[in-house]
Amino acid sequence: MKVEHVVFLSLVLDLFAFTIPLPLFPRIIEWYTVRESSNPNGLLYRTLWFVSAVRGVFYKPNQNSQRWDVVLLGGLMGSVFSTLQFLVSPHIGSLSDKYGRRNILLITMIGNILSALIWIKSTTFGSYMLSRVIGGLSEGNVQLATAILSDITTPANRSKALAHVGIAFAICFCIGPPIGAYFASRPIPLSVGALDMELNIYAAPALLTLVLLVAETLFLAAALPETRNTRPEKHSNEDPLDLVANEKSKIPFVARSVQERTELLRVLRKLHFLFLGIFSGVEFTLTFLTFDLFDWNNRQNGTLIGSIGIISALLQGGYVRRSISKVGEGKMAQRGVSSCALGLVLLAILPHYVHTQPKIAVGLLRAAAVCLAFTSATVVSSLTSYASLQCNEGFDKDTGKPVTEHPELAKGKALGEFRSSGQLGRAIGPLLACASYWTFGPSITYLVSAIAMLTLSASMRPVAVLPKTSS
Repeated sequence: MKVEHVVFLSLVLDLFAFTIPLPLFPRIIEWYTVRESSNPNGLLYRTLWFVSAVRGVFYKPNQNSQRWDVVLLGGLMGSVFSTLQFLVSPHIGSLSDKYGRRNILLITMIGNILSALIWIKSTTFGSYMLSRVIGGLSEGNVQLATAILSDITTPANRSKALAHVGIAFAICFCIGPPIGAYFASRPIPLSVGALDMELNIYAAPALLTLVLLVAETLFLAAALPETRNTRPEKHSNEDPLDLVANEKSKIPFVARSVQERTELLRVLRKLHFLFLGIFSGVEFTLTFLTFDLFDWNNRQNGTLIGSIGIISALLQGGYVRRSISKVGEGKMAQRGVSSCALGLVLLAILPHYVHTQPKIAVGLLRAAAVCLAFTSATVVSSLTSYASLQCNEGFDKDTGKPVTEHPELAKGKALGEFRSSGQLGRAIGPLLACASYWTFGPSITYLVSAIAMLTLSASMRPVAVLPKTSS
């Protein structure tokens, strides 16, 4: 089996396991609230008190205040995960440069398995947060998959290969949450008879997560070779039917100096942070919008999010993979940012039609969802591809021997730092967006976000300029 296929299948297993608990956060918190409400010294009681106090500064709902606090706490749990990823991603990348992608990936999988095991047995909020912390410190599959695909591809076909990461994300965000919700309705008995062992109320989806992670680990141990310092064969990962088109349309590559590549990586990290800081806030408050203005239930929200994932997967597999060699990574990312700005403008207009013309409001929401799907399909994958092209190829182009000079451009380290910048944006964005949503309302929040996205798109023009061959 080709390494590219091994990586894609492992990503599907990993992201499937990652997305299963996403719709369960509010329900898990509610379950712990019932269990621990009588303990004012418990972690959950004190955490919810803090969340309620902060929320009260910005927003005081007329009803369902506890429900808002539970939703916000779910977002904070996601921010904790992203913050830990921000801290650990550069180190995981550097270790993979030193000890090999395969070895470090298998070690991180052990941490993920341990996280799932603790979740199964977590009957207190503290133990559940421990499982989330271990998971946040251990998750390395996405960044190491990016490094592996960069190892085995040439600059000419790398963007197509890295599009598989985005496709895996889109697929799993479509199927993972609904399946997690389904298994949540089929609970394992809280006390397992002869074992006399009390389990988490959502031990069934936790057990499914564990099975997926164990299967992924065994699959990687059996099928994934070491790729660090591997010299890829030209066109080894391209479809034969694409070669003629690529030769005619591919963008010529420029030989940049080490200083130029280092500076470009710094710019790309900044763009990644700013984009995800805004976009993750939009993602998180979108369910606030549908709950607040449309009174949608979980099924309707799931349908909306699932449709975004399906459209994104189709765009990734079709448009992005076929067009990025013609358009260029920077230009493709800029188009996605501009699409997000358009979607945010539609969301800013939407509240004015909810009560007077609800059909128009729903139509605006659906149009915005299509814009956000295009953004999901293009920006992060294109920026990641662009960042990987600035890294050392790991071998001398004349002798084929591995090289270790310019460690700041080593793939694992550089891509780890790139991912870290995005995770910091994901940690901060939802908190700022929530504060703005509650303080100023959805129209102003999305309008300001649209202006920020337009500004970001304009700032990307130097990065989006197609490179020319040097004379």
